[in-house]
Amino acid sequence: MREQFTGWPEQAMDVLWQLQGEPNKATRERYRADRERLVRQPMIALLNEVADFDARYEDFSVWHFRTGSWWWQHQSAVIRLGRKIELGLRFSLDGLRIQGAWWYPDPGQVDMFRRAVAAEGSGSELSAIVEEVRHRGYEISGDMMKRLPRGYPADHPRADLLRHRSLIAARSLGCEEWLHTPVALERVLSAASDLDPLLMWLVRHVKRAA
Repeated sequence: MREQFTGWPEQAMDVLWQLQGEPNKATRERYRADRERLVRQPMIALLNEVADFDARYEDFSVWHFRTGSWWWQHQSAVIRLGRKIELGLRFSLDGLRIQGAWWYPDPGQVDMFRRAVAAEGSGSELSAIVEEVRHRGYEISGDMMKRLPRGYPADHPRADLLRHRSLIAARSLGCEEWLHTPVALERVLSAASDLDPLLMWLVRHVKRAA
């Protein structure tokens, strides 16, 4: 029977606390089973319930933590919505963080993105979406060129977006008591709703390589 998501147990924070810094192999092995049970398994249960809510979220992965201290201290997961287009979650001592991202693009995807940004209809739509996401408290970032790409006028109304070679919207959801309750699912679904217009724009316009 599949585990129901009830939040991360409070002991999950204790485990992550013990894994701070550069834990040696003995320390990692001592906490491996507890980390799997208290940190990683709740993330799997959460994403299963997110997928039950919306079938678009069924293609997800919850990372293991075999190499590098960072991976032991941060439990990451992604939901794939299109080629190089993801909804990401990360649980750590800092709480829960979410992001919507198009990154590490395939050859041709950046050109597709630029054409869509330059076009009046799709470009104006993205500009409005990005501003709304920013207004909701998300930090907008990504790999950006220092200059406008060739072929576009310097006074283009969406010059900043045209400089992007990836696009990420992210924010912390917090580290309050709700993390240890089923309310965490509601917070994730609400944030996913915030990011949905941006991610669906990307799916429509850059989901596959040219």
